[in-house]
Amino acid sequence: MTAGPIGHPIGADFPELRAGPLGVRLAADAAEIDAGQALRFRVFYGEMGASADPATAALGRDRDEFDPIADHLLVIDHARGEGPGAVVGTYRLIRQEAAARIGHFYSASEYDISAIERFSGQVMELGRSCVDAGYRNRAVMQLLWRGIAAYVFHHRIDLMFGCASLPGTDPDALAVELTYLCEHHLAPPALCPRALPDRYVEMRRLPPGTVDRRQALGLLPPLIKGYLRLGGFVGDGAVIDRQFNTTDVAIVVKTDLVTEKYYRHYERQQRDPTD
Repeated sequence: MTAGPIGHPIGADFPELRAGPLGVRLAADAAEIDAGQALRFRVFYGEMGASADPATAALGRDRDEFDPIADHLLVIDHARGEGPGAVVGTYRLIRQEAAARIGHFYSASEYDISAIERFSGQVMELGRSCVDAGYRNRAVMQLLWRGIAAYVFHHRIDLMFGCASLPGTDPDALAVELTYLCEHHLAPPALCPRALPDRYVEMRRLPPGTVDRRQALGLLPPLIKGYLRLGGFVGDGAVIDRQFNTTDVAIVVKTDLVTEKYYRHYERQQRDPTD
């Protein structure tokens, strides 16, 4: 068993969760982390139009300084075999003590997260989420969320946060989504990240009360809608990420609903092991 980013054995007390041929678990070795990075490259650079520097293009991997200190949640399709070739989804999880090893979280490059860093409970940053094009369905997303819930439950995480992306770098083209998020889901001041002054983009792009809720929800990416269903909030201000061809919003989720749903599922499994 390999060592995890903060010294705990990866997977030793975090078993794989299964749904048919699909499973979700933490990366077991460097090869599986590399497979997740290759998947990220295919999705972010091959599909979404991110700009690769020469080294990134040559490697065909999306890598940064946070990968070595993170836990990497993977969706595995066992019908494709075992090991790196079976990785079809990934999510990067960075706990507070892991981020302390390099002195900051990824989100701090876009947002002032001091309110979150002052939070009294355990916090975790979510990021780099992607799924292979052939697996973007409800079952895979639910499995990823089950994995996150199990991780949160296991590590007693109280607050999750991160940057979530909307496609493109024109905030006016995203006026409905950004205005809706700002009007209806802004984080309370005690937990609200604020976009850094030199990167701040106003989210209120349409007159108050003019956004149709149904239309806005229909336009939001599934991942952001998932956060909202868990009672998530957004921070103050959007950020344009030209490298990744996205417009980012800060997401904050207290984990009460996450752990409650996982606990209920866990209790059902104890009563009915076939669930």
